[in-house]
Amino acid sequence: PWDTLAVRGAPALLNCSAHSGDPASEPTAPQARVEWKKDGTFLSLAPDDGRRRVLPDGSLLISSVVHSKHNKPDEGTYQCVATIDSLGTIASRTARLTVAGMPRFSSQPAAASIRLGDSQVLACDVNPDLVPLARWEREREPLELSSRLVQLPNGALVVSNASEADAGLYRCMVENAGPVKTSEEAQLTILPEVVSHTSTKLEFLVEPLPVTKVVGASLLLPCVVTGYPAPYVRWMVGDKLVEESEGKLELVGGGSLLIYNLTEEDAGVYSCMADITNNTIEAKAELTVQVPPEFLKRPANIYAHESMDIMFQCEVTGSPAPTVKWVKNGDAVIPSDYFKIINEHNLQVLGLVKSDEGFYQCLAENDAGNMQSSAQLIILEHGVANPTGPTPSAPRDVVASLVSTRFIKLTWRPPAEPNGEDLTYSVYFNQEGTNRERILNTSRPGEMQVTIQNLMPDSKYKFRVVAHNKNGLGESSAVLKVATQGEVQVPGPAPNLQAVSTTPTSVTLSWDTPLTGNGDVLTYKVYYMEKGLDLEQDIDAGALSYTLMGLKKFTEYSIRVVAFNKHGPGVSTGDITVTTLSDVPSAPPQNLTVEVHNSKSIMVRWQPPPPGAQNGEITGYKIRYRKGTRKSEAAETTGGTQLFQLIDGLERGTEYTFRVSAITVNGSGPATEWSTAETFESDLDESRVPDIPSSLHVRPLVNSIVVSWTPPENQDMVVRGYTIGYGIGSPHAQTIKVDYKQRYYSIENLDPSSHYVITLKAFNNVGEGIPVYESAITRPQSDPDVDLYELFHAPYTPVPDPTPMLPPVGVQASVLSHDTIKVTWADNSLPKNQKITDARYYTVRWKTNIPANTKLKTANTTNLSHMVTGLKPNTLYEFSVMVTKGRRTSTWSMTAQGTTFETIPSSSPKDVTVVSKELKPRTIIVNWQPPSEANGKITGYIIYYSTDVNAEVHDWVIEPVVGNRLTHQIQELTLDTTYYFKIQARNSKGMGPMSEAVHFRTPKSKCGGGGGPWRLIGKPGITGSGDNHILVIVVIISVGAFTIIVVVVGAFLCTRRTTSHQKKKRAASKSSNSSHKYKGNSKDLKPPDLWIHHERLELKPIDKSPEPNPVMTDTPIPRTSQDINPVDPSLDNSLLQRRNSYRGHESEDSISALAGRRGMRPKMMMPFDTQPPQPVISAHPIHSLDNHHHHYHTGSLASPTRSYLHHHQGSAHLRPHACATPISYLDMVGSTESVRNTPSTEPLPPQAQPPCQAEHQHPEPEGSYQDSTATDDEPSASGSYCSAGQPPTAHVRPTHPLKSFAVPANPAAIFESPALPSMPLLTQTGEEHILLHSVKTASIGTLGRVRPPMSVTVPSAPDVPETSKMLEDVDSSYEPDELTEEMAHLEDLMKDLNAITTA
Repeated sequence: PWDTLAVRGAPALLNCSAHSGDPASEPTAPQARVEWKKDGTFLSLAPDDGRRRVLPDGSLLISSVVHSKHNKPDEGTYQCVATIDSLGTIASRTARLTVAGMPRFSSQPAAASIRLGDSQVLACDVNPDLVPLARWEREREPLELSSRLVQLPNGALVVSNASEADAGLYRCMVENAGPVKTSEEAQLTILPEVVSHTSTKLEFLVEPLPVTKVVGASLLLPCVVTGYPAPYVRWMVGDKLVEESEGKLELVGGGSLLIYNLTEEDAGVYSCMADITNNTIEAKAELTVQVPPEFLKRPANIYAHESMDIMFQCEVTGSPAPTVKWVKNGDAVIPSDYFKIINEHNLQVLGLVKSDEGFYQCLAENDAGNMQSSAQLIILEHGVANPTGPTPSAPRDVVASLVSTRFIKLTWRPPAEPNGEDLTYSVYFNQEGTNRERILNTSRPGEMQVTIQNLMPDSKYKFRVVAHNKNGLGESSAVLKVATQGEVQVPGPAPNLQAVSTTPTSVTLSWDTPLTGNGDVLTYKVYYMEKGLDLEQDIDAGALSYTLMGLKKFTEYSIRVVAFNKHGPGVSTGDITVTTLSDVPSAPPQNLTVEVHNSKSIMVRWQPPPPGAQNGEITGYKIRYRKGTRKSEAAETTGGTQLFQLIDGLERGTEYTFRVSAITVNGSGPATEWSTAETFESDLDESRVPDIPSSLHVRPLVNSIVVSWTPPENQDMVVRGYTIGYGIGSPHAQTIKVDYKQRYYSIENLDPSSHYVITLKAFNNVGEGIPVYESAITRPQSDPDVDLYELFHAPYTPVPDPTPMLPPVGVQASVLSHDTIKVTWADNSLPKNQKITDARYYTVRWKTNIPANTKLKTANTTNLSHMVTGLKPNTLYEFSVMVTKGRRTSTWSMTAQGTTFETIPSSSPKDVTVVSKELKPRTIIVNWQPPSEANGKITGYIIYYSTDVNAEVHDWVIEPVVGNRLTHQIQELTLDTTYYFKIQARNSKGMGPMSEAVHFRTPKSKCGGGGGPWRLIGKPGITGSGDNHILVIVVIISVGAFTIIVVVVGAFLCTRRTTSHQKKKRAASKSSNSSHKYKGNSKDLKPPDLWIHHERLELKPIDKSPEPNPVMTDTPIPRTSQDINPVDPSLDNSLLQRRNSYRGHESEDSISALAGRRGMRPKMMMPFDTQPPQPVISAHPIHSLDNHHHHYHTGSLASPTRSYLHHHQGSAHLRPHACATPISYLDMVGSTESVRNTPSTEPLPPQAQPPCQAEHQHPEPEGSYQDSTATDDEPSASGSYCSAGQPPTAHVRPTHPLKSFAVPANPAAIFESPALPSMPLLTQTGEEHILLHSVKTASIGTLGRVRPPMSVTVPSAPDVPETSKMLEDVDSSYEPDELTEEMAHLEDLMKDLNAITTA
């Protein structure tokens, strides 16, 4: 059905038809039963109701519409509802039935006289709904309308360009279904020609009014003007002239604008302007074009199984923005825990049950109309047909390995009888007491853990796990009951917070008691903050209401309430905003200036009152003025945004005083002081060209000539500017035009010692005047006095007559905020006290230094300072000032510059793209561009990513990136999973808005690409033929053996270099290492040829790198979104308190668990593309709050300054280290990738062991040297070794570029086994030397905290047979005698190094 206008007593029809399937192809399809709703209630149509009945096709027929003042049974909103019992119900769009009222004339035509060619309007105001039924008659005959005779939207008749034939009796008629209603008759008289030629005032008979129309309609904007001579009428939309076009825009009725087929582009402010000679009048009206709702994406039918989660999508557009409601089987869907509205439009249903089946409809509605679209949800039965083979038995040992307030992590073991490979698992869960069971599938085959999120705190849930193989669903595990942790026992948010402004300075608040009080609420605290400020104030409130007093008038405030109990502050309410009531302005307009235009008009300009004193939206300004000292005043009023008014029709040579006041809806505010101006006795003449300038002076310099002049002696001629011509020997080579206010000009870029002829002419709109000539010879290049003269002497400017004003001096720009600069100056033509006593005013001019934006802006003021507002943040502006007094003006002053302060970015990073990394399907690259409105230097970015686009912000994983990077890699993602990415920029002032979510689905590849062949060893769930395993092992052995041979040969060749060549290279290396700082982006530096194991090592945090490195992502950006808090102690405490209010509080344990859920992994940042002067091995010990969640990481320790990629994927089961102390290796990745630690699949149980304390450790100063040869009785400088059974404590701090080396790890270490024990190089004392492994234990509970570095224990090396068990299939290519021989060579080389360094 569609909106219908019905007539009382006449029939009305509302269409509706519904069918199931295609009647032609499915003749047996069940028929739909059609019913009707009126105003939301079903119509009960009795069989004997002959007036209203449903037709066979479903339409509703009202045979005779009933309508009276007190009985309106038929008028209202109708909706057609169709039902098929076995399927469900759908509802149509709503339609409005309106009944036309009784014709009434609120105004009737009146007798009028009209001149030939003029326009007249005959009124006929009827009910708006009856205007389409109104028509006109002349002399009782129907009047034929034309472009000259036009009926306005309100029913009135316009007679334009009147002729003798238009005279007669006119009347207006309304033809309703009943009797015709006729207005009074009015006589229109045409005046004779003699009267017609007398001049009449220009005025509007009808002005356009604001109007709202729907797209596609036609519209008449009325504008009827009278006056003689005949006025010229034109239309503007915005600042563009409206031009007639056939079929679109047409001028009718002498000036009204007819627009056909409206589009959104037609909206805007239309101005009707009428001109007669020197008089112009203007009327404005805004046209708003509305667009009914349209579907960009309609909901689609969904087939699903029980327990699944589904989402109906519905995207709509329209103007104004449509609201969306969802209906299921004709009844409104009420949002709940299981029915959620996502992104304002989409409907999500969680944990489907059979009763959810039916028809779902998306209803979109705005002021222009409403639309609906439906889709069907069908619940499928699980197939229980004969499976093709055995299905898995029940998964075993289902346990909740991690329990938090809002999520639970489940793990389990495979079924005892898998009956197949590539098992996948489904977890079914529901909250105790509900029958809605939801399902969550594992992300890839073989995965035996899943994290269930978005649970309710302190609630009991049931979980069961089912395995699938290719034959189908297996047996369900036993039900596991788990309760989520309770939130901290503080009050919940206070519901139903409401704020109402009762006076311009007060707001009354009310709220209800929190639903979860967790004990008695002791008090409430109201936090309020003025919009745009960062200072939040608070006040205690004991009851459930409070009135805030002493607020600013017409100001928007953000308010929230927090309840307190004995445990402290509870969860804050959401912020609500309220604006205090408006009032009359409390200050007059600023900077009132009066400019005399000519002998009959004065231009009045002003600025709005200060923002804090406007007290409301300024709707207009009232200008009062009077002649001389008379008491009587005249007044004119302007629109709200107009800051000037031309007062014309004044007397010549007469003094007038003016004052201006601002108007709000509450009334007029205080007026400015009276300001005086005197009109000119006579107007300047522009009937001929100006006279010759009265003087011309030139002063030659080396490469320029300074030209100065005085204006023509006859000051009664208009001068609009001056033309300067110059050239060598002839003045016609170059011409320059300057402003009429200018009195000197410097001609630049001239040749030295050259004879130039210069000419100067004044010009106006008539043309150029008589020129005055002068010549000058530029000075020679070698003239020594020129530059000094130019520095200390301003160009000579003769004093013209009348004397021009001196420009303001000492212009200064003081930056006050990110958008405000205060400009101040002095005026040397004022007395010493700088007091302004005359009618002078100053013009401030400013522009930015952005090349693309050279537009100048100006403002007038009567003070010696001006506050320039509305500027862009972090932008350099130039300011200059000019003074005007009567007809005398100065030149522009010297410029002053100021750069506005930074503020937080006001736009998000743009052009965010996500691409997969080649050969690494679990790694993606995120690229972006800086925000267009950075408002300062970008210091960093935060990348948020999640698999759930609707998750809370604090549930997204975050990656910090430094500000000069526009790309970042994210690794270890899950295959075949859709991820969503958002990016946020930050500058020195804080975080900007997030970008829109960009989604990316990782590939389906199983092998994971590029991870290395060792990922296949011992990985559970990987299946394949034995041949493939053998082939992989053979390839690995071959590559390993080849690599070892190459290393040995290379080492052998290195030791054969001549001793002198070695000494030269080492001396050069030493000098360069000690005298140059390596930059972070150096790429041509090579590491030393050999890395020799050294005992003097110290673990050192690498937070302080020698140079900032663009590759490092170790930035001050916090690691988790919870840490994005101001930590500067100088910040206001209220801000910290506001940010730390319990908005979903969790204990430290739960924070630890939460970080684990978010995938927060400790990161070690190393600039791998840098070659630092000293090798640095670093580890960050992170202490856990408890020892239940330690993760141990295995990896190989790469040579610190080489970018070897030893990156394990956390997929291989490694043998635990044969040592009682927990161990972790440093895990390293490539030069441009962040370093991650991935939890091993079988963590080791931590065991307490007293650390070995080294006594009297004194680190050597940088660059000092100590012989690293140690004896049994003399421990090395790094501290004595521990007694048997205790590992040594190591500190890795190389103190010389050549002192600290490490033997390259055996290439077989890519299998991630500990390196073989190496022989001591310099001492043969029998001590067991090991390749140092740094220990790094991490707890997810402390990722956001900073702790001082601690000593790290290093385990002693295990026996060779145990450490090499993983390599039992790989032959070692090192023979003992070969190794001994190589060690001997290295020992000789070390002696040479000792000789070099001690020398």
